[in-house]
Amino acid sequence: MALGKYSRVDARKSSSGYCSTVTIVVFIALCLVGVWMMTSSSVVPGQTTDVLQENKSEERTPATEISGKNKDDATNNEETNTDNVPNDEAKQKQFEDNPGDLPEDATKGDANASQVEKNDVPEETDKTTEEKPEEKSGDGKKDDRKEKGDESKDDSEDGEKNKVEVNQESEAAETKKTNLNNEKAEENSGKTDGQTEEKVDKENSTDRKEKSNDVFPSGAQSELTDESTTQNGSFSTQAAESKNEKEAQKPSGSENTSKYSWKLCSTTAGPDYIPCLDNLQAIKKLRSTRHYEHRERHCPENPPTCLVPLPERYQRSIEWPKSREKIWYHNIPYTQLADFKGHQNWVKVSGEYLTFPGGGTQFPHGALHYIDFIEQSVPEIAWGKRSRVVLDVGCGVASFGGFLFDRDVLTMSLAPKDEHEAQVQFALERGIPAISAVMGTKRLPYPGRVFDIVHCARCRVPWHIEGGKLLLELNRLLRPGGFFVWSATPVYQKLAEDVEIWEAMKKLTKAMCWEVVSITNDRINGVGIVVYSKPMTNECYERRSKNDPPLCQDSDDPSAAWNVPLQACMHKIPVASSERGSQWPEQWPARVQKAPYWLSSSEVGVYGRPAPEDFVSDYKHWKRVVKNSYLQGLGIDWSNVRNVMDMRSVYGGLAAAMREMNIWVMNVINIDAPDTLPIIYERGLFGIYHDWCESFSTYPRSYDLLHADHLFSKIKKKCSFMALVAEADRILRPGGQIIIRDKVDVISELEAIFKSMQWDIRMTYSRDKEGLLCAKKSMWRPTEEEKVTYALS
Repeated sequence: MALGKYSRVDARKSSSGYCSTVTIVVFIALCLVGVWMMTSSSVVPGQTTDVLQENKSEERTPATEISGKNKDDATNNEETNTDNVPNDEAKQKQFEDNPGDLPEDATKGDANASQVEKNDVPEETDKTTEEKPEEKSGDGKKDDRKEKGDESKDDSEDGEKNKVEVNQESEAAETKKTNLNNEKAEENSGKTDGQTEEKVDKENSTDRKEKSNDVFPSGAQSELTDESTTQNGSFSTQAAESKNEKEAQKPSGSENTSKYSWKLCSTTAGPDYIPCLDNLQAIKKLRSTRHYEHRERHCPENPPTCLVPLPERYQRSIEWPKSREKIWYHNIPYTQLADFKGHQNWVKVSGEYLTFPGGGTQFPHGALHYIDFIEQSVPEIAWGKRSRVVLDVGCGVASFGGFLFDRDVLTMSLAPKDEHEAQVQFALERGIPAISAVMGTKRLPYPGRVFDIVHCARCRVPWHIEGGKLLLELNRLLRPGGFFVWSATPVYQKLAEDVEIWEAMKKLTKAMCWEVVSITNDRINGVGIVVYSKPMTNECYERRSKNDPPLCQDSDDPSAAWNVPLQACMHKIPVASSERGSQWPEQWPARVQKAPYWLSSSEVGVYGRPAPEDFVSDYKHWKRVVKNSYLQGLGIDWSNVRNVMDMRSVYGGLAAAMREMNIWVMNVINIDAPDTLPIIYERGLFGIYHDWCESFSTYPRSYDLLHADHLFSKIKKKCSFMALVAEADRILRPGGQIIIRDKVDVISELEAIFKSMQWDIRMTYSRDKEGLLCAKKSMWRPTEEEKVTYALS
């Protein structure tokens, strides 16, 4: 180019005009050609880069299967956001363990982009785990390209090309830097002892595995694996579990949905069928019903695999808190309680609704006044602080428990089925925790020494008879230092029968060393209330002149509660500082996140760590899962969720993580799992023992959300897999959803089963032989009935 310039100068000085003119024309033509070539070379690389970026975006699409509404949402997001990278990162973040949903080979081509991220966030690079060789190789090539670009700055074509690439990399770096800043806060809270979770280098396969553990525990890599074999001998051995697992993992051909055939349950209980409480054959064989044996559990030998019909004109339940005041009449079309108890403001019929004014037999003018009156009588009760977990015996329609939510108190409401028509069913439809059970011949399915308060408002339980056996069962359940609140006619009426009962109760409670804390009259409701407290030491027991009621044998475990007969004895009060029950728990809400004082580091937790560390790790784990997956990634409208069941809880971590939401969680501890239910109560939550080889003691359509963490795979090794599916369908409301975390083969089989029931599969996800399934129950019911009649109305 310099030579041409000097040629033009020489031409002006030349005497040969014609030759000079020709030379100039040729030179100008060559210059124009050169300029055109330079312009073309500066555009083409940019276009090529765009194409490559589009191809990379296609490779980064998560391998998540989304159906129904989630598919539409994903499509809408793509249309409204032209930058594919943030969209992908947002999708991955929904399941927290990003980019764990990407195949490993799909990320190898993004080594350069990863290096840009590292350069933008230098303070994070020290945390990064071992780099892959592919990434190092890619980075080296990039550096070589930059050096060559610097050496050839005089070459205009290469200079323009480098300029375009640098600009594009800078823009990508800025975009990813913004996303990384948004994730830093989550990263800090997502770390556990002995584990570092990196979100800077998203292409590192080791990081992907670590992060995927938070949502999908799997194998030895997980911070929360299945129960450790270090537990006591009541649990099966590893050899037995391995053998069963090999059998369970054999191909089942579950993709063929046509093999599943459903029929309606043929039952005289109709839409209200509870298999273990409506067992006609077993009830007919009972020798006596004197102690309410006919209201106790009598489960069929072969649990049903049929589907319970819906009530006519059934519709989705009213949302909380409106549901506390009214429910749809056609969902529970019973009026007997309104006829008998309407004057006490239990329930009334109002057009297409059943309304609940908030009253009860002992508080016709409203539960809140009654609740506050109790605290005024005994300020030490301190609702929602000292007193957090309450058992309400003979709950009626559970207005007492329903309004205790306003005082930050959880109430386990309890009543027998059909003692008052559909009372527990009304409670659950209102969004209030309740269980169909009776104080009969067996212990209630709760641990000993877990309830802060036990309440009975004219519950019609004969506490004083047969050596006080039923009151002694309450003594088993009540914490040392806890209160028994009794509001009944013997407290304040002078009829002969009431006086006789009152004198018998005075004698019995004195012998049990219960102290009368308060006897008061509520003038507004016209009732009397007595409050007793359970002792916190054994001194009174030792001073008694007569061992009646007797102390239980030392070998009697107060927390043994599954089908254990009642005994007329009292358990000693724990006094050692390391024993559960020797101290009152922390005040609410501090107790929910602090490991109980009686959990020792010498004890091995469910997941193999020292018990206190196990507790903390479990809580952190579920907080991350709820925040990053359940609340964001499953498409659940949480305003429609009130009644939740964790079908296989451990420490209550899921319930604790959801405690600030407008829901309550029934934690179920399987009878063959480590007995962690006392821990759940200690942290201010509640739950129940159960065997999932049998039906649960609740009405159909009781829960809005079921959560099952590796439950189905365990049941598959024990009993009827399809019976558990039918039971989940029975207790879940139409429109309700189930979240299942389990092995991939189980997830695949359940997906096919739910499709055969015409459920909406909202989302499936799998990685490292672990998976997650979210499905929504439909209103569909089969038309054909089974020929066997199960129930007794």
